[in-house]
Amino acid sequence: MIREILLKYDIFEKQVSPISKLLVSGMVVYEGKQWFKVRKIATPTFHQDKLKNMLPTIQKSCNDMLSKWKTSISKEGSSELDVWPHIQTLTADVISRTAFGSSFEEGRKIFEVLREQMNLLIQALMFAYIPGWRFVPNRLNRKLKSNHHEMGELVKGIINQREEALKVKKASNNEDLLAKFVYSPAPLLTRANFKEIKLGEFIIPPGVFLSLPIIFVHRDHEYWGDDAKKFNPDRFSEVVSKASKNQISFLSFGWGPRICIGQNFALLEAKLALAMILQKFTFQLSPTYVHAPTRGITVYPQHGANIILHKI
Repeated sequence: MIREILLKYDIFEKQVSPISKLLVSGMVVYEGKQWFKVRKIATPTFHQDKLKNMLPTIQKSCNDMLSKWKTSISKEGSSELDVWPHIQTLTADVISRTAFGSSFEEGRKIFEVLREQMNLLIQALMFAYIPGWRFVPNRLNRKLKSNHHEMGELVKGIINQREEALKVKKASNNEDLLAKFVYSPAPLLTRANFKEIKLGEFIIPPGVFLSLPIIFVHRDHEYWGDDAKKFNPDRFSEVVSKASKNQISFLSFGWGPRICIGQNFALLEAKLALAMILQKFTFQLSPTYVHAPTRGITVYPQHGANIILHKI
C-alpha cells in the first residue's frame, strides 16, 4: 500500500496546513507541473559527482566539531559528552557552508530562527484545528509570522548579494547549492487523495488524510527479522533491499518519484563525519544515557545523547 501511495503521486498529494507554511515551503509542498519543473532543475545538483566537490567544505565543518570534542576530553583521555547539540550544529553548519558559500554566517542566522520557528510551530499545531485560531493576534501567532518574515528577508539578502556579485563579475566559482536554487527539506510523510481509489482491500473516498507510519515500518519483524528493534548496522552490510527482504520498508528519505532530493547529500555528510570521528575517537553509550526518542517536527532524543569519548 505504501508503494502504491508513493508511486501515484498525481493522486496522493501532499497536504500542508496554512500554519505549517510558515515553516515549510518550496519544492517539498509543490504539486503537478510546478513540482516537476523545480525537481528537474534541482536534480543535477544532487548527483554524486557534483556532491563530491563539496567534500572539502563538509570536512571543514567536521573538523570544527572534532576540535571542540578534543578540548572537552580530560587528561585521562576520555570524557562524557552529549553529542546531540553538536550533531545539530554540524548539520546546520554543513548546510550553511554548502548552500550559502561565502555567506554561511548569514546561513547560520537562518538556522537559528528556523530552530525557534520549529518549536513555536509544535505549540501552534495543538490549536490548528480551532477555526480561525491562526488569525488571532496572540503572542505565538505574531512571533510565527515575524520569524517567517525574518527568514525570508535573510534569504533574499543573500540572494541579492549573489546577484550583485554576478553583475560585477565578482561571484566565486564555488558550486554551492545557492548557485542552483534557496528549497527546504520535507519534515513529514503524509498524503491525501483527491479522488476515490482502491488501496489494497480498501476503497478510499476523496479527501482522506493518510499518514505513513515510518517508525512502525522500520521496526516491523516481518520485514526486518527478530532483531528489528535492535541497533544492528550490519544488517545494511550489503544493500538496503536485501536487508528488508526487497520490500519498500526503509523510508527514511521517502520513496518513489518524490523521494527526498537531499538523500545523497545527507548520506555523504553522515559517512564523512563518521569516518572522521572514528579516526580520532572510540565511543560507547554513557550509563547516564536515557533512551527516550520523542517527536517534534522530527524525531529527536528527549534527554540528549550522552556518550563516553576516548581519544585514540
